[in-house]
Amino acid sequence: MAKLQNALAKKIPDWRNEIRALVKKHGGKKISDVTVMQAYGGMRGVKGMICDTSEVPPDKGLLVRNIPIGELTDKTPEDIFYLLCTGELPNARDRKALTEELASRAKVPSYVWKVLEAMPANSHPMCMLDTAILAMQRESKFAKAYAAGMSKMDYWKPTLEDSLDLLAKIPVIAAGVYRMRFRKGKRISPRKDLSWAENYARMLGVPDKSGEFADCMRLYLVLHCDHEGGNVSAHTCHLVGSALSDAYYAVSAGLNGLAGPLHGLANQECLKWVLELKKQFRGVPTDEQLRKFAWDTLNSGKVIPGYGHAVLRVTDPRFTAFRAFGMKHFPDDPVMKLVDKIYTIVPGVLKEHGKAKNPWPNVDAGSGALLYHYGLREFSYYTVLFSVSRAMGMLSQLIINRAMGSPIERPKSVTTAWVKSQFK
Repeated sequence: MAKLQNALAKKIPDWRNEIRALVKKHGGKKISDVTVMQAYGGMRGVKGMICDTSEVPPDKGLLVRNIPIGELTDKTPEDIFYLLCTGELPNARDRKALTEELASRAKVPSYVWKVLEAMPANSHPMCMLDTAILAMQRESKFAKAYAAGMSKMDYWKPTLEDSLDLLAKIPVIAAGVYRMRFRKGKRISPRKDLSWAENYARMLGVPDKSGEFADCMRLYLVLHCDHEGGNVSAHTCHLVGSALSDAYYAVSAGLNGLAGPLHGLANQECLKWVLELKKQFRGVPTDEQLRKFAWDTLNSGKVIPGYGHAVLRVTDPRFTAFRAFGMKHFPDDPVMKLVDKIYTIVPGVLKEHGKAKNPWPNVDAGSGALLYHYGLREFSYYTVLFSVSRAMGMLSQLIINRAMGSPIERPKSVTTAWVKSQFK
């Protein structure tokens, strides 16, 4: 931890001074106006949070600390977490130190496995993951340090400790949940000589002589790392953390949000649509058959899963990365062929349909096809994979918010009667 803590310790005073100066000079200026439609519509588009780890410009896609995600596809999750926290990519020595740090913290307390074993055998994998994280709250170093009394200026230090502990253990728990829930056999212990992504891939137990699946998991974990601060999981983690709840409470809460059908379920819904298409045509349909299938989906009042995005107005660069990986390693896979063909046909259909603000694919349009190819076909587990990656974003935001002394979040709510009274 020392290298990452030292890197943060050098940067945090400058970040604090920069924010103080901004607030002092511009604190009274507006950055957003809120319409009645936005107030009733889930606050979509309201600028009311600060998130320095990443942003999603509609015409560019995900930027991690101002670096396009498409330029990070050769990196490791350790690189990404270090970048999220510090704003800089690590050198080889710092990356190795972080890998070793995570490996040294990876042991999951035995009581966590007992809690999971006591749950109903058909529990949802996300419920199992969230429960395990919450059960570990007693391990929180922040909670102990806060109870003992400490300076607000140092809140980030035990939060970093908790974050590294939790990040180290999440793939171990997630892999254990997979093997337990889907009866894959005994748990597989992590190895100290493997990276974070390599360990996760190995602990899942998916056959991988060539290491290709491990590389797929590395890419998957990199691409899902963060997505601004306003999505449900990140915002929930921030909100709970703003009350000075520790990382275990905050991340478990955030992942409960990720488990919702409108947030983390999209990749499996996309894959279901692709497999339904494959089943109907007993393989890859012709262009005209696909075009008709897309129109039938739209005319039945449904959407085409994986196409359109709440923020983006271009092809999601994360989809581009997944598509490139699949077309490089298994272009003849029928599901991958379908994903590629859908990409060439469906945007045109959606443009003609005219109701989609963005006819281009998002990350979920392609990610499920890769998992399916390597034999991960338990759809209800897909959100757990998403969670392991997104923990990096939630934890890095939590560390930085503690370092900046972010206050408890408490927006003002109004009643419908108040809104009516304003517009008589």
